[in-house]
Amino acid sequence: MSELRVIISGGGTGGHIFPAVSIANAVKALRPDAKILFVGALGRMEMQRVPAAGYEIKGLPIQGFDRKNLLKNIKVLYKIWQSQRMAKKIIKDFRPQVAVGVGGYASGPTLNMAAARGIPCLLQEQNSYAGVTNKLLAKKAAKICVAYEGMERFFPADKIMMTGNPIRQQLLDTTISHEDAVRSFGFDPTKKTVLIVGGSLGARTLNESVLQHLDHIRQSNVQFIWQTGKYYSAEISERMKGQDVPNLTITDFISDMGAAYKAADLVVSRAGAGSISEFCLLGKPVILVPSPNVAEDHQTKNAMALVNKQAALYVKDVEAAKILLPLAIDTAKDDAKLQSLHENILKMALPNSAEIIAKEVIKLAHSRIEN
Repeated sequence: MSELRVIISGGGTGGHIFPAVSIANAVKALRPDAKILFVGALGRMEMQRVPAAGYEIKGLPIQGFDRKNLLKNIKVLYKIWQSQRMAKKIIKDFRPQVAVGVGGYASGPTLNMAAARGIPCLLQEQNSYAGVTNKLLAKKAAKICVAYEGMERFFPADKIMMTGNPIRQQLLDTTISHEDAVRSFGFDPTKKTVLIVGGSLGARTLNESVLQHLDHIRQSNVQFIWQTGKYYSAEISERMKGQDVPNLTITDFISDMGAAYKAADLVVSRAGAGSISEFCLLGKPVILVPSPNVAEDHQTKNAMALVNKQAALYVKDVEAAKILLPLAIDTAKDDAKLQSLHENILKMALPNSAEIIAKEVIKLAHSRIEN
């Protein structure tokens, strides 16, 4: 095959961007000569993250509808029209043989325009509850790669491929031992360690759960690594003044998540699809606290897919401040519970997702050339 040209579109959150970059890397590993162009939404996270990963990105002015203030949607409709014109030009100039959509605003106009030109489209849906953009694009897609069972509720069954979610490769490549990982956080490897992580920005509920149980933590003989998120870091250092909790390490951001996961006997986390895929592949016992501030409450649906198979524990956001920390301490001390969570979550892992999706992308590009 002569030249391989791929457009990858979508973003808005890390949960869309990590898989997109992983798919691009996997395509490059199989076809080093591939030309890959990303299309994102101006002002969103992908406009920084994608160039940092070494890929070119074009931005569209698209944004979501304002459900509270309907008058503002006149501007939104104009931006959608503008984005479609720009997407049409990008596709005409770049001439891709295949287009990949990972969810998020930008993938709508990009994949619509690609499909209109007869370019085969592949969708990657990370969540157990399909996003709006992907549901709208499903009719035009040739293949839809999913990470959860039962997705024929949203998509035509004959297009669905169970591939899992691509995750950050460096997490799988971490070679540090559990003992050394624990020591790198200044802790004792003979004691149990819990990692509390609320995403890169942090999660207020998880932070409040810790702040309300400092005595509990102090007396527990369990060690805690607490990622507060950059957004809350100043407020928390203010509230922690004068508090001496030697078995609690506080950080606003963890750059080496591989070491943090290696150190943890138990993780406490939100229930984003990307994080869950990481826990499955690493076999991490986890307590999930789904965020209530996401579309269609999809994090609860993500969490229940694991909970129903005894592969994770679950605490409702509204109950977390009261019960989360005591549950984390009890679970960390229960070796049998940790072992059964570890075994059950490993069974749900879908390895090599990025490579499987990349092979499918290349196959669709071939079909375009042959036709």
